[in-house]
Amino acid sequence: MSSLSMTSGIPLEKIDDCRWRIPKSFDPGMRVPGLILADETLLEGIRKDKALEQVVNVAHLPGIVRYSLAMPDIHWGYGFPIGGVAATDPDEGGVVTPGGIGFDINCGVRLVRTNLEEEKVRPRLKSLIATLFNEIPTGLGVKGEIQLGRSELRGVLEEGSHWALDKGFARPEDLKATEAEGCLEEARPDEVSERAYERGKRQLGSLGSGNHFLEVQKVEKIFFPEAAQVLHLHEGQVTVMIHSGSRGLGYQVCEDTLRVMTAAMGRYGIQMPDPQLCCVPIHSREGQSYLGAMRSAANFAWANRQCLLHLARHTFERFFKMGPRDLGMDLVYDVAHNIAKFERYRVNGKEKELCIHRKGATRAFGPGHPELAEEYRAVGQPVIIPGDMGRASYVLVGTEQAMQETFGTCCHGAGRQMSRKAAIRASKGRDIARELEDAGVVAMARDRHGLDEEQPQAYKDVNSVVSVVERAGIARPVARLKPLGVIKG
Repeated sequence: MSSLSMTSGIPLEKIDDCRWRIPKSFDPGMRVPGLILADETLLEGIRKDKALEQVVNVAHLPGIVRYSLAMPDIHWGYGFPIGGVAATDPDEGGVVTPGGIGFDINCGVRLVRTNLEEEKVRPRLKSLIATLFNEIPTGLGVKGEIQLGRSELRGVLEEGSHWALDKGFARPEDLKATEAEGCLEEARPDEVSERAYERGKRQLGSLGSGNHFLEVQKVEKIFFPEAAQVLHLHEGQVTVMIHSGSRGLGYQVCEDTLRVMTAAMGRYGIQMPDPQLCCVPIHSREGQSYLGAMRSAANFAWANRQCLLHLARHTFERFFKMGPRDLGMDLVYDVAHNIAKFERYRVNGKEKELCIHRKGATRAFGPGHPELAEEYRAVGQPVIIPGDMGRASYVLVGTEQAMQETFGTCCHGAGRQMSRKAAIRASKGRDIARELEDAGVVAMARDRHGLDEEQPQAYKDVNSVVSVVERAGIARPVARLKPLGVIKG
């Protein structure tokens, strides 16, 4: 039995405690309903920005199927809400839109386990975080140590993590624990502009700024022992989480494409309620050009995170004077957040290959999926949901429910509840670094704004977000990770 409420003039039909529908009848341009995964508490925050309007706008996309989806971390973004998901059908005029992927193409996160326990790390934590901060290029405009000529950068765009493996920056098992093995086929580096090449040639192996980070954590609690055993996680264990993306190269690919698609829409008779949702048919020349460039940027992002892991491993080895085998810094998994991929799902009783736009959302394939590494097929794909610097992050596994309802997708984090400017204003007169240290977390950034805009209060409570994910059945919690120390731009 559904009930109806209004949010900013948008009707929401309550399906259950975690699902809300925006009926297709609300707007004559909507091709499908909206579906929001949230509870009453999270919905109070969602009401405060224009994210629900964006859910409605996304439902106008030509060729969209089933729903315009919003994950529980939903908040306002460019075109799509962050936490927005849409599947389009190429055979039914389906489009691709950069607004459904984002500027930081394949922004993503990887989790690394270690053989270290908290009691070994805690006494030297400040020194460890300072060493990581000095060794790993971090911050806006900071260049990585890996300098690439154009031909070598082209190899990165074509091969992704496989390039890193060839250069000695990866282990074969790293690729098996990376979504798509760290490389999208049919990348087309020739579709990447010279400006994007220029921006990317000195950024490989760099963390960037904003919400990107490297965090040292401990496994605080295990919820699903059988899956934790498969992922080789246990309470008290130290882990490392790396969050970064395609840096300036991916940003430039998106910026270049927005101009092209905006100019091309009229030729295809496409009109959208928001110019930020410029789009073209998947099979069009412009669509194929963007997909080739987007895949190239995604491959750059995977190579970037792989190089960051390489730097982190060497830093830990030198700091603790331990060899790779004793240290045990093995990749649990790497997931992409901002990406479009072609995957097969059943729609109206027929199996179709769809273009899945995930904007601030992560893949969450269920048990048995053939794309998963064999060791994970029994429990499902590892899903990594970072929280904030002061509370927690989570490891989960995907479910069959996600495959049926959300195109194998889950949320990608806690989700902002304050803009960066608002967070900086809220930090006036406070010392965020000291507040975090008082809570047992060592944090370092290039300047105080890096911590101010990323303070814990700027984000929704990840525990509430994960609770919705669990109750909705789209992922099952395996472990909660508590931050010990973090470096940021």
